Order: sequence, then C-alpha cells, then structure tokens
Amino acid sequence: MALHAPTAPTGRLVRLRWTLTDGVTLVWRNLVQLKSQPGELVGALVFPAILIVLFGYVFGSAIKVPGGGNYREYLMPGLFAMTTMTSFMTTMVAVATDASKGVMDRFRSMPMARSAVPFGQVGGDIIVGLAGMVIMIGCGLAVGWRIHEGLPRALAAFGLLIFLRYALSWAGVLCGLLVKNEETADQMVPLIFPVSMLSNSFVPTAGMPDWLRAISDWNPVSAMVAACRGLFGNPGVVTAHAALPLRHPVAATLIWSGVLLVIFVPLTVRRFRTLNR
Repeated sequence: MALHAPTAPTGRLVRLRWTLTDGVTLVWRNLVQLKSQPGELVGALVFPAILIVLFGYVFGSAIKVPGGGNYREYLMPGLFAMTTMTSFMTTMVAVATDASKGVMDRFRSMPMARSAVPFGQVGGDIIVGLAGMVIMIGCGLAVGWRIHEGLPRALAAFGLLIFLRYALSWAGVLCGLLVKNEETADQMVPLIFPVSMLSNSFVPTAGMPDWLRAISDWNPVSAMVAACRGLFGNPGVVTAHAALPLRHPVAATLIWSGVLLVIFVPLTVRRFRTLNR
C-alpha cells in the first residue's frame, strides 16, 4: 500500500498542535520555577495591595475627583492599568535572566516549536497577572471601590486589561531577548514607570501644561484607564471635548493592543530563532 504525504492543512494542524503542546509545557515550567523564587511570586501578588494603600490613602486626601466622587473609585482603574504595564518589566527581566544563564540556548537545541518558548513565557505571566488581579479586586472592594455598571461590562473591562497585558508581555519577551543580561534588564525597569505615571491614572490631565496633556491623553495607558472607568461606572468619565482616544477608549485600547501584537509577535519569534547570530 502506498503511503501518501499529509496534505498542507493537515501539516499545519500538526504544527499548530505541536506548538500549543510545547507552549503549555513551558507555561507549566515557568509556573513551577516560581517555587524556587517565592520572593518574586510574593512581590507580584503583594505589590498591587501596597499600591492601593499607598495611593488610595496618601493621594486620596489631597486630590479632588473631577465632577466629584470617591478618589479610591477614581484610582482603581488606574492601578489596574499600572499593574498591567508591569507585565512588560517582569517578562523582560525573566527572559533576560534565562538568556544570560544559557537557558534560551538549551531551548533552541531541543526539538520544539520555536514560537513555543515566547508563548510559554507570556502564558506564565498572564496566569500570575490574573492571580494579582484577583487580589487587587479584593483589596479594592475592601477600601470602597465598587462596580456600578453590572458584571458583563466589568468582565469586558478585565478582558481589555488581560488583552493589553498579553500584548505587552510579547514586547517584554523581545526586549529580554535583545538585552540578554539580567543586570541591564533590572536597570531598565524604572524606565517604564513614566509611561504609566504620565497618564490619567492618578490625577486628571486637565491641570497639566498643554504639551504634557497631549502626551498623556494619547498615552495608551490613558485609553485603558478611561475604558475601565466607563465600564466600571467609576468617577472620571471623560467629556465630549477630550482627545480622540479618550472619547473612544475601548476601541483605542483594542487598536493599541492589536498593533502591539502585530508588531511584536513576529519580531519576537524571529529574534528567538536567530538568537546569538
């Protein structure tokens, strides 16, 4: 009996299944690795709670919410967005650490799908991020934050946060592969904070100088925060005279996340394939 070569669609399905299987294996590997680094796990889970206490009670006594309202309700969407941005930093440092220790070279020598390695790193970050988000939700509820627009819209807001975090994690993997040095990656971590601070996360942008306000209003973080405030029904919903991304924050967040994925997914896979060349 003659043997026939698999058709192209069948071959693609086999490669896809191979990639997913390898990716899930590496997700599990990254989660198990946290057992030997409990400090990182505790930091990732406790950091959101510290932010709520620090910003909620320190800034809350001095900042007035536009249109009135509870500052901690105004603040929570900003903190959700800020912790979403940390995925870039944590992923970059983790990948740079693996690269500096030769782990990436060992992965490349194994018979596995090349895209599975960044997929596994991103997947592990998403799971840890979800755990941190659950803790942040609990802390927010404890200090007075509430969801006023119903569960479906709240789930949509959390979905946007996860989608943006997923896109930022791919950017973090690429930067980690480019840096390939744990110390250098650690030194680059503070550079991400201005991105999240230069937004509407903690204070209204109306009081900023015009040039600074324009930068803040077009910051993807501001669109994410505005989308969450609208979907949660929290104070600080933007007016009709705001910048375009803030008038359509959900669409802007989806576009920003999609653009990041389109740019960084192929670049990251290509960089991993050509590592050390």
